[in-house]
Amino acid sequence: MTLIEVGRNEKKTFRMNLLSQKYRILGKKGEGTFSEVLKCQNIKDGTYCACKKMKQTYDSLEQVNNLREIQAMKRLSPHANVIDLQEIIFDKKSGCLMLILELMDMNIYELIRGKRHYLPERKVKNYMYQLLKSVEHMHRNGIFHRDVKPENILIKEEVLKLADFGSCRSVYSKQPYTEYISTRWYRAPECLLTDGFYTYKMDMWSVGCVFFEILSLHPLFPGSNEVDQINKIHDVMGTPDPAVLNKFKKSRGMNFNFPTKKGTGIERLLPNASPDSIELIYKMCTYDPDERMTARQALKHPYFKELREAEKRTAALSKSKVEEPSPRKLNIVEPTTPEVETTQKEKKSIKDSDSDVHLIASLPKPQSLPVHHLYKSKKRRHKRMVESQHQYSSQAGLFPKVPVQNSSINPSYHTKSFPTSFSKIHNSSDMSLLPGIPSTYKTHKSTNKTSKNIFGQYQLPSLDKRGAGF
Repeated sequence: MTLIEVGRNEKKTFRMNLLSQKYRILGKKGEGTFSEVLKCQNIKDGTYCACKKMKQTYDSLEQVNNLREIQAMKRLSPHANVIDLQEIIFDKKSGCLMLILELMDMNIYELIRGKRHYLPERKVKNYMYQLLKSVEHMHRNGIFHRDVKPENILIKEEVLKLADFGSCRSVYSKQPYTEYISTRWYRAPECLLTDGFYTYKMDMWSVGCVFFEILSLHPLFPGSNEVDQINKIHDVMGTPDPAVLNKFKKSRGMNFNFPTKKGTGIERLLPNASPDSIELIYKMCTYDPDERMTARQALKHPYFKELREAEKRTAALSKSKVEEPSPRKLNIVEPTTPEVETTQKEKKSIKDSDSDVHLIASLPKPQSLPVHHLYKSKKRRHKRMVESQHQYSSQAGLFPKVPVQNSSINPSYHTKSFPTSFSKIHNSSDMSLLPGIPSTYKTHKSTNKTSKNIFGQYQLPSLDKRGAGF
């Protein structure tokens, strides 16, 4: 968001500045008590926007930045169901302030005005779910709107956004608040019966009234004045419990009594509405604000069960698209043969080699052999090793070929004098073989008959398969 500040020496009017700098005014969208809304087009890129021109003038840039509406929109943006503040234009000379907002098609009042047929329940449910999303986001960030009504709820196709934060307050600000703040038809009882002692729960009463109006196409409590407004509420909801009225009397500082009324009930006014929707309106329009439902609780109501499930599916799908696909696991069935018995160490080695092939296969450039080819190659190497062992079994002093250089041999006895590492044997004509065990025994046999031969107690160290490349 940028801030354009027009100097005091500028002789052009505010609208001329707007036209010459960035925007072209196309028409008037609407007008309220404190502002008028213009439809504009960005000269540079041709995009459309809504220009909210304040009727009040301001003295300084600091005063503009301290406006609750601007602070609230900065804090709440970005959110899918809160109107987006794109730019602020302030003219020091005239004191005019204009907020550049995203352009929506219409508000809820314009949507239902003059309609003869009810809106589809799917559309109503979708709009109410988004409205509660915006209210929950607002309350969670410590702000309550104080003027939720159909005119301040904007829609564009299937998207709903809450707008006009000019009356908002912080939930942490000190009471009492302004008494006459929200539009009368959507004003909560605590706003009517107290001297400004109300909380963020007043927004939920207004949301309940809007919900009823979208379903029925007419307002729930259309009072002509404050007294008539209370009577309209009691005609439908009935007279509240005396304990609830005593709460209001304490903050009001005056005594008031109302004739006992049972109330017609909301279900009589909405014969075609679902039981879940009627129950939700009752909970949002509870007379006692302490017992009134919050926006977070309303979002968890059974009325929105389908939307919650669809939202979870969409979130899971988008999450799976963002995350990289995990590599496919290769399940290898190892064939068993009677000649070769697979040990646990060999299985672990084969498993590790499979995982390496799996990683290499995931790379784009290198091309590796299929896993079954690698397994057959390993089997052939093992078979050659077994044949090599049988070939030299007649020569007791020969060691089989070790394909891995400096392979480690684990002896069957502990001695530091016997070497445990052998270099790779090369096939050459001048290579001298070790003498066999019988000749060695005869050569080193002592002439002393009383001495014992050491070869009768020990055997040559056995080859560990790991030293032969396994």
